[in-house]
Amino acid sequence: MSTTQSERLRELLEPLVGSQGLDLEGIEVESVGRKRVLRVVVDSDEGADLDAIADVSRALSAKLDETDAMGEGEYTLEVGTPGAERALTEHRHYVRAVDRLVRFQLTEGDELVARILTVDDAGLDLEVPGVKGRKATTRRLAFEDIAKARVQVEFNRKDKKDMTEEEEA
Repeated sequence: MSTTQSERLRELLEPLVGSQGLDLEGIEVESVGRKRVLRVVVDSDEGADLDAIADVSRALSAKLDETDAMGEGEYTLEVGTPGAERALTEHRHYVRAVDRLVRFQLTEGDELVARILTVDDAGLDLEVPGVKGRKATTRRLAFEDIAKARVQVEFNRKDKKDMTEEEEA
């Protein structure tokens, strides 16, 4: 997708997505044979449920039909969320990932897996899991020290609510 088309689509769609209470996280146009697929990724601080995605999908479809932003020819519109193992690239992504386990690639080349405790303008406070029975430790990580970050899926993690209920029992 050309930068011009990408910029045009973003300028066209971002206000509409914002009016639905969501953030436009990404736009991708992919050619599949003779057809094209326009993938739009949306999210919000509270997450985006199926109803919100359906609403924004209808609004985007109507807006795209009014314009020639996609040019001539058929295309399929797909609207979704970033997914469970999302890459963290914006400050708001880190805020949304508080209490989540994240794999960090550091600018110095090291890798770190830790839970985000808090986020501010300069960086993150993390909880680094203990190894071999040791207690977890805390660590401060500045944004400029992060090359890449991706949320990790946890299958066996107990929610804070579950842990509180067990402690009360």
